[in-house]
Amino acid sequence: MGALARRVPVGVVTCITSYNFPMVNMAGKIGPALAMGNCVIVKPAPQDPLGVIRLVEILDEVGFPPGVVNVITGAEIEPSQAVVEAPEVDMVSFTGSTAVGRQIGAVCGGSMKRQLMELGGKGACIVFDDADLKKAIGGITSVWAFHSGQICTAPTRVFAHADIYDHLVGGLQKAASYLKVGDPTDDRTLVGPVISGAHRSRIETFFDDARSDGGHIVVGGDRPDAMERGFFVNPTLIAGCTPDMRVVKEEVFGPVVSVVRFEDEDEVIALANSSDFGLYDYVFGEDTSRAMRVARQLRSGTVGINSLQRNHEAPFGGFRQSGVGRDGGSFGLAAYSELQSIVWPG
Repeated sequence: MGALARRVPVGVVTCITSYNFPMVNMAGKIGPALAMGNCVIVKPAPQDPLGVIRLVEILDEVGFPPGVVNVITGAEIEPSQAVVEAPEVDMVSFTGSTAVGRQIGAVCGGSMKRQLMELGGKGACIVFDDADLKKAIGGITSVWAFHSGQICTAPTRVFAHADIYDHLVGGLQKAASYLKVGDPTDDRTLVGPVISGAHRSRIETFFDDARSDGGHIVVGGDRPDAMERGFFVNPTLIAGCTPDMRVVKEEVFGPVVSVVRFEDEDEVIALANSSDFGLYDYVFGEDTSRAMRVARQLRSGTVGINSLQRNHEAPFGGFRQSGVGRDGGSFGLAAYSELQSIVWPG
């Protein structure tokens, strides 16, 4: 028998994004979906929809046919439900929380819609005793400075080898003291606000729980003084953590780093893999063969070795509660297509 396999459009794709990367995230969905011949309905996060609305306007202005790129907005749940449940929708591409992702997945499963989900994360950052601590501290500090920790790939769950534990905690404490919290339009600011008052209040519950569970808040754990406007949280470092503490297990989505001590390689692999999430983990150590060996055993969609940078041609997505499917390069193109086989007598 002769045969060929071809990729064909899925059809109509609903794209729903989170607030932390409103433009980049949506462009990363619209681009490959259109490239593979689909039409899209985009639903930006209710906290910051204006950039996405303008993007769709520009696509209309440059000549995309009516109905190819559509936008719907709304702060209530009903608009999202409509564009997920509609029988005309063939696929849902969602970036956001695991809780919402489960609800969308249940709807997609009921009607056999294709789905691409990039959900929450609780990045394990393993720092071995031979690590370049300056490099590791610089990477971990990004939890505080990059979007004020509102990023699912952040290395928030640090596992430090016992031999360098105190040095690492001390270095992070010193680094935090250099981070100016304030108005994000000020060039001197390194840590801006979180998205809302409600979210700040949720972050602060982790501080109370950490204290009651025996954690030591080395820096932060409070709001900055003299900040009359804006939902600010000081960069927070919590040491003396144990793997069962809430701040170690749950996604905070804020400028909070927790540090757990470990003794050997097998122990830290088990600790890193004990999370419900598996989006992006990190390994810092000068023994690259060990770093690669450990990376291969981590149940995570991506593992960075001595770096927090991404390769955008590589597949991106998560294991377990961190999602379904992969974005990135040709993998992202394939995600927005169906495979069709055409077979004939040989």
